[in-house]
Amino acid sequence: MPVTLVLFLIFVYVIGSITYICWFRGVTRYASVTEYLRKSWFIFAPLNCLLYIFTQSRARKSIIDTNDFKELAEIREHWQTIREEAVSLYQQQYFESVNNPNSPAYYDLGFRTFFKYGWSKFYLKWYGYTHDSAKKLCPNTVKILEKIPSVNGAMFSILPIGSKLTRHADPMACSLRYHLGLATPNSNNCFINIDGTSYSWRDGEAFLFDETYLHFAKNDSDQYRLILMCDIERPMNFIGRFVNLLYKQLVKLTIVPNTTEDKRGFANILFSRLAPIFSKTRQLRDSNKNLYLLIKYTINLTLAVLVVSLIAGILQALYRIPSLFLS
Repeated sequence: MPVTLVLFLIFVYVIGSITYICWFRGVTRYASVTEYLRKSWFIFAPLNCLLYIFTQSRARKSIIDTNDFKELAEIREHWQTIREEAVSLYQQQYFESVNNPNSPAYYDLGFRTFFKYGWSKFYLKWYGYTHDSAKKLCPNTVKILEKIPSVNGAMFSILPIGSKLTRHADPMACSLRYHLGLATPNSNNCFINIDGTSYSWRDGEAFLFDETYLHFAKNDSDQYRLILMCDIERPMNFIGRFVNLLYKQLVKLTIVPNTTEDKRGFANILFSRLAPIFSKTRQLRDSNKNLYLLIKYTINLTLAVLVVSLIAGILQALYRIPSLFLS
């Protein structure tokens, strides 16, 4: 097949995948083009759509039946044990470290925008790495999660009284998102809305959803919400698993430590170096807006090029698969 035709087909697929995700997938949409540009990572659309294509039918919806994932019953059965360790962490103020610039947990590229609304977390494991701090502070929870190979990542997360998570869709479709209520208000005033449908957390109850659909959360109750949040392997056929194997290598770069004893991913190290520069750069908005915009878009373009290069490599590997079987 001529190279020009291959490039044309890839171009058509890329545009088609972006169009599908922005205008046809799900029932809810961002309010404006500006919101799309601020919150949508269009560069991940081609790989995400590949995963959607190869996803098994039981997971092709925004809210997924946990009964179709029998292995997750192990987590729910031990929810009180998990709760004890999570509440202990909360009482010892480990969740507060994300607000301290001197803490290694402060620089989190993946969840950085949530902190300003009060949300906080404590990592247990993340795509191939189990946090040493979690092994020490939450040994029973770690042991429970280790029994379930489909758990790619896990963390405890807090949504304090009056806090929220604004409408967003997670950029990468590697996994499905599992929520288990541990210490919640048990009230409809504390809820998450997923693609237009609201669900409230309850102690000991769980639900599973596709986090690449638009969702937002609010806690308008008088009690904090504490849950176990897990990334569960997206069920796919062989081709989908191969794509995801490569895709998850990118997520591994985002490992964030809870304490100094934990491992740090390359993206976390890079972000922790760049974040102070970003902070100083923002001060230019008032004194020299043109210079500020130049620096901002240069950095964003550089990051985009790096991600696009990775995605292009994955697509190229997929293109070569048929020839490997035919040779």
